[in-house]
Amino acid sequence: MSDGVRFRYFPAMRPTGTSTELEARRRLAVQRVAEGWKQQDVAAFLGVSTRAVGGWVAAHREAGEEGLKATPHPGPAPKLTRRREQSVLSWLARSPQAFGDKADLWTTRRLAEVIARKYGVRFNSNDLAGWLTRRGSSPPKPEVRAVERDNPAIARWAAEDWPRIEKKRGTRGPTSS
Repeated sequence: MSDGVRFRYFPAMRPTGTSTELEARRRLAVQRVAEGWKQQDVAAFLGVSTRAVGGWVAAHREAGEEGLKATPHPGPAPKLTRRREQSVLSWLARSPQAFGDKADLWTTRRLAEVIARKYGVRFNSNDLAGWLTRRGSSPPKPEVRAVERDNPAIARWAAEDWPRIEKKRGTRGPTSS
């Protein structure tokens, strides 16, 4: 390191492929070595390190076929129980004001705060958006309505004018001017 260059260690990333595909690759490597291939040739053929092939051969020697089996990772434990998930999703039908918030609109940040208060579980608001999406839900969007909206006038138009327009719609041919 006299030239001032620093070397950094990068941990190995998980290879691409399903656990079944990776298991098949390990089995193929062990089979090729058993057939007489050199470990470095098998490694080059499969695009892995010689050390990986050596590890697979050793695992096979020690535990047989069991040593090469895929061990799928279950993933992280869920933050909420099934019952609590359903409870949180039901909250979206109510206003945040029912939970002590001043606003009348749910946001993922507000929902995360309520979950933290009620259950002591912290969610990042961006992660919570994905969590809701995976469960087929999202915070309700507000209905955008004009401030000048006149509901009685709209109801009158729908009752009187719309039926008249509907009747005319069935006519065909050019209109006369």
